[in-house]
Amino acid sequence: MKLRTNLKRTVFALAVTAFCGIAGPALAADALVGDAKAAVGKVSMCIGCHGIEGYKASFPEVYHVPMIAGQHAEYIVTALQEYASGDRTFPTMEAIAQTLSPQDMADIAAYYSSLK
Repeated sequence: MKLRTNLKRTVFALAVTAFCGIAGPALAADALVGDAKAAVGKVSMCIGCHGIEGYKASFPEVYHVPMIAGQHAEYIVTALQEYASGDRTFPTMEAIAQTLSPQDMADIAAYYSSLK
């Protein structure tokens, strides 16, 4: 009886360890914490459009550029991910988003969400 209980515990412990080894990195990637201070050197490519009130881009058509200061960080990260994957389309944003790492996206989102 004791052997069977120990075997069950061992199998359960191995299963939990395996799950954590597989799911842990994936869950950690979703939970990146952005650093607004780290983004200061990363937002120069954003300021030219998103930092000008009422700015409109003219390629490929006239497009009102949204102000993103104060926007929720999760929204900004999702938008950047969608531009990077092509789920959202705008040539300039696609090109920029595709150069960003997940940590860059989290940092930029933290920076813009901290602005009012």
